[in-house]
Amino acid sequence: MEAVRVAASWFSRIRRGRTWRFGAVVVAALLGGWLGLALGGQIVAPIGPADVEFSVSPDWDGRTVVDVSPLGRLEFDTHSAPVSFRASISEIRLSAAQEMFQNPEAINRMAQSIGDELRQGVIRLFAQAVVASVAGAGVTALLLFRDWRRAGMSALTALLVLAGAGGASAATFNPAAIAEPRYTGLLAGAPQVVGSAENAVSRFSRYRQQLASLVGNVSQIYEATSALPEYETEADTIRVLHVSDLHLNPAGWNVIRSLREQFKVDLVVDSGDITDRGSAAEDVFADDIESLEVPYVWVRGNHDSMGTQRAVAEQDNAVVLDDEAQEVGGIVFYGAGDPRFTPDRTLDNPSRKELAGIGAEQVSSVEGSEPPVDVAVFHDPLQGQAFSGRVPLVLAGNAQSRWTELKDTGTRYIVQGSTGGAGLRALDSGSEEPTPYQASVLYFDAESRRLQAWDDVTLGGLGLSSAQIERHISEDPGREITPPTSTPQPPTPPTPSTPASGEATAGPTPTARPEGAAESPAGSPG
Repeated sequence: MEAVRVAASWFSRIRRGRTWRFGAVVVAALLGGWLGLALGGQIVAPIGPADVEFSVSPDWDGRTVVDVSPLGRLEFDTHSAPVSFRASISEIRLSAAQEMFQNPEAINRMAQSIGDELRQGVIRLFAQAVVASVAGAGVTALLLFRDWRRAGMSALTALLVLAGAGGASAATFNPAAIAEPRYTGLLAGAPQVVGSAENAVSRFSRYRQQLASLVGNVSQIYEATSALPEYETEADTIRVLHVSDLHLNPAGWNVIRSLREQFKVDLVVDSGDITDRGSAAEDVFADDIESLEVPYVWVRGNHDSMGTQRAVAEQDNAVVLDDEAQEVGGIVFYGAGDPRFTPDRTLDNPSRKELAGIGAEQVSSVEGSEPPVDVAVFHDPLQGQAFSGRVPLVLAGNAQSRWTELKDTGTRYIVQGSTGGAGLRALDSGSEEPTPYQASVLYFDAESRRLQAWDDVTLGGLGLSSAQIERHISEDPGREITPPTSTPQPPTPPTPSTPASGEATAGPTPTARPEGAAESPAGSPG
């Protein structure tokens, strides 16, 4: 017992001594400084047309992280200090996009000012991090000790620690580490998607800036369509945006959002291939669907897995169709997913002939249905060939270029190009002809639920800043739909032709074109 009393007395003296008080101040400084950084160690700074979030936080493995969501992230061993830096693109500002469109010189000014903007952002980050860390340490010590002197010592300690970490980071900074990044997320899981990751990521930064200019073009193009005299939309006209083949390109969401807002569409129809490999890591890409705030009708493509389908179905505004019909926005849609999953080479995927046979078996789902199906949606038009004469309109994708065909049975096929510019692989394709972004706005009569007209919108692909629109008018929207008397032939893309007078670029007012006129430039289905 005597030994216990001696030990307790010794511990009490230490607790009342300077060593204990100093240690407690240091602990309060570290804890409070960490809390301060967690709460206030981040800023959002404008870098060109993008808002970039910068943050700093304690980390034993000193590193710099660039978050390129949803691609994944890159990590660089840029310094040897217990602090990490992170940068992530939060959004692209449309106001900057419109300015670049109205004044081309703004692009040159932006390129010259990005360095200064980045430097100012880093300075702001450090200034705010210092204030947040020091304040956090001081407040924590004041709450623990209720002593202003100790609170000041704790704040000073936090300042010295942060200054030391910053000085160590600057002293050990290694610029060569930029050439040796580590990839996580999709960049590591599917390198074949982007090819050379270093090249793709560096181009992606420039690409987002170029896309902002394209979005501005869409606004100008939409204003031009208001002058088209041949088709005046009614107040109750149902506007449907048809997209397809995003192939994991986040820039495609920028295009879709812009078209949704400018054309005031009531719902979106996506004919598949929203991802590229259908992996679990890609499921997060579907989260942008909810941000559209309109119904999103979707069918599975041959690059989408059942896991992808579940991820889409989890979005509150998504309507996933897989061999079923459903009324959405006043229109009855039938849709069926592609039975193939081509990223998995070990699967025995159906052949093209078998794909057509599967579509023929699915025709029974729409025959005699009440109310009748207005639109059938598939990923591959071959799967929908048997629906000729059964429904007025078939929408599909799986093509690098948009095309359309009106069958003798009265059924029209509209096959969409890639709304994702052929996906992320376009960033590293090296092709001299970038794949354009393509989408269409379809106008349906609310009473008959028949297609009255449609606008084909095309935005220039990677490296281009062009936009064009082509309006088509249906001469006989109430035409009779008659089942074929012989085996239906698969829809085929028209022969490529020179763009007709209905095609317009930003500036001139486009003219409408009746349904019987020459079709838009064609391409082969993918």
